[in-house]
Amino acid sequence: MPPKPRILVVGSTNIDFVTMVERIPACGETIISEGSYGFVPGGKGANSAVAAARLGADVILCTRTGSDTYGKSLKKLYSDEGIDTRFVIHDKQANTGLSSIIVERNGNNRITVFPGANKNLSSDDVEEAFTTYPDALLLQFEAPYEAVDAAIKLANASDVPVFVDAGPANQEININTLGKLEIFSPNEKEAFEYTGISPTNAENYIRICLDLYSRLDVKYIVLKLGEKGCYLYDGHLGEAFPSYHVNAVDTTAAGDSFTAALTYEYLRSGNIRSACMYANAVGALTVTKNGAIPSLPKEKEVIEFIKNN
Repeated sequence: MPPKPRILVVGSTNIDFVTMVERIPACGETIISEGSYGFVPGGKGANSAVAAARLGADVILCTRTGSDTYGKSLKKLYSDEGIDTRFVIHDKQANTGLSSIIVERNGNNRITVFPGANKNLSSDDVEEAFTTYPDALLLQFEAPYEAVDAAIKLANASDVPVFVDAGPANQEININTLGKLEIFSPNEKEAFEYTGISPTNAENYIRICLDLYSRLDVKYIVLKLGEKGCYLYDGHLGEAFPSYHVNAVDTTAAGDSFTAALTYEYLRSGNIRSACMYANAVGALTVTKNGAIPSLPKEKEVIEFIKNN
C-alpha cells in the first residue's frame, strides 16, 4: 500500500455560530424563526484539514486559536481526527476566530468572519510547521498575507506542490505576486472578484481561466461551480465536470471539502481529471448535512456514494 499523502494545511480556525432560518430578514425587519442555532467547529483551514484527514491523508495543521475554552476544545477535536496538532498555537492575545453563518431553507448561506487569533498567524509559525517535510501545501486566504507568502516561498524552495483554495477573495493578497502553484481553485463569487467576469456559461469559464492563467504561475485552474460541478483548465484546454444531484441542506464547507479532496486525490492518483470527479463527489456529500466540520464525509462514505451514483 502506498504511503498516505502528507499534507500541511496553513489556514484559519474558527468556532461557527450557525443559524438555520427560513429566509434572510430585510433591513429593519425582525423575524421570529422556527429554525435552529448552534456553535460548531469551522474555519476554512480547519475544515480543509479535517476533510483531508477523513479521506485518508496524513495531515498537519498550522493555525492559531485563542487560549480560551473554544480554542482548547478545537485543538482536541483536531487531535481526535488524527491530525498533527503540534502547530495549533494557543494565542494569549486574541480570542478564537468566530464565523457567523446564516443558512436559508434552500441551503444557501451568508457568512461573516471575525478573525480573532487567526490574524496573528505568522511566518515563524509556518516555518516551524515545515519541519514536518510535507508532500504538499494546502492554503486558503483566511490567513494573513505574511503567512500565505511565507508558506508558498518555503514550499517553492523545497519543491513542494502548492494547492490554493482561493477564498475568500482577500484584498490584502495580490494573486499576481503569488509564487509557483500546482492548483488555484476559486468558487464562482471569487472568480468574479478576481477577474470581473461572471461564470455564467462555458464561454465565460474559459475567459476566467485565461485571465487567471495569464497572471499566475500555475499548472491547473479549477473553478468550483456549486451545483454545476467544476471546470478544469490546464493551460491548453478546458473541461467541465458535472456535479452529483443531491438534496442540498447546507453549503457551508462544501468548497473547503472540495479543494481538500481535489488535493488528496491528485496527490494519490496523479490524475487531475480523476481528482476533479472525486472532489465533486465529496463536495456533493458535504452539502447534504448541516454545519461545517460535522458535514465532512469519511472515505468509506465517498466510496459508497460514488458506487451508487
